[in-house]
Amino acid sequence: MAVTTRNSDIFQLMEKWAPKHLAYDWDNVGLQVGSFNNQVTKVMVTLDVLESVVDEAIEKNVDLIIAHHPLLFKSVKQVNVDTFQGRIIQKLIQHNISVYASHTNLDTADGGVNDMLCDLLNINRTEVLQQTYQEELVKISVFVPKTHMNEVREAMSENGAGYIGDYSHCTFQTEGQGTFMPQEGANPYIGTANSLTFVDEVKVESIIPQPKLARVVEAMINAHPYEEAAYDVMPLHNSGQTYGIGRIGTLDKGLTLQDFSEQVKRVLEVPSLRVTGDLTKRVRKVAILGGSGEKLIHTAKKMGADVFITGDMTFHAAQDAWQMGLSVIDPGHHVEKVMKEGAKEYLDNHLNNKNIEVILSNSNTEPFQFI
Repeated sequence: MAVTTRNSDIFQLMEKWAPKHLAYDWDNVGLQVGSFNNQVTKVMVTLDVLESVVDEAIEKNVDLIIAHHPLLFKSVKQVNVDTFQGRIIQKLIQHNISVYASHTNLDTADGGVNDMLCDLLNINRTEVLQQTYQEELVKISVFVPKTHMNEVREAMSENGAGYIGDYSHCTFQTEGQGTFMPQEGANPYIGTANSLTFVDEVKVESIIPQPKLARVVEAMINAHPYEEAAYDVMPLHNSGQTYGIGRIGTLDKGLTLQDFSEQVKRVLEVPSLRVTGDLTKRVRKVAILGGSGEKLIHTAKKMGADVFITGDMTFHAAQDAWQMGLSVIDPGHHVEKVMKEGAKEYLDNHLNNKNIEVILSNSNTEPFQFI
């Protein structure tokens, strides 16, 4: 019997990669139009949700659109089908197509938009350009009979406990003896009512990022043999993983700004780009932020960038960067289209046992023409 996949299953996969709490507070990520519960067999990935994209989804019998830029940025006070936005919403509802957006959370996430851009341009040894979120950590201590230690430890580790740097399944075990007395009405795994029971137990301890705590606790309880699992959760002052917008890293060898600009143009498949600075200057340390990043020119300069790649540079911000000695390459906002291939690859890899087709939108959503 085939297992039904619903929109919520796809949403959970996307949020495992790019959790919603990584998004800026002004952003509107997640479900935009539609339902969590609709069955899905075909997903289409797009950068933007324009009317042409929705028409393409209708033609191709798509159930769910995964977009980078949210369809609904601001509160909708009316759905006027005489406007382009109203028509889009009407068509989506009429054809039972849901829309989900993963925006600044996908920019920030490991392996997200900015990391994709770095990979394409061979920018290595990267770090976050501007920190926006740091995980809070907690420690969980679970008391489990020795017979079930491995099952409980594995369930916790597989759901996010015990990740420290490049290591997973990090736990500590302490053997001891537990006691309990089942009361009337209890259904104990070990022992009898009103009788003190002694059990050889193990205390399993591990570190968990706060956002994953509920999932780890649920997995632990499901794997635990006791009717009532005994466990403690304590907040920690340890620093968790840092997330942020943009990246800064280095090229393996320096290039002139002219040559590097030509490389950016070729690799990101843009017909033209704007550049500030001396084209003969050699650049090696590169900051990059897909989308609009002009507010971070001072940050990029302070972190030692020779050149900053970002879109939507305005005249005075570009002038400021030029005067402070920071070269800028503006290939346009649309280079975030790299998320299409990245999201398709991610979903294909995680849906390999499900009969779900993931396709890329062929609609052009770049508003500018270069003449």
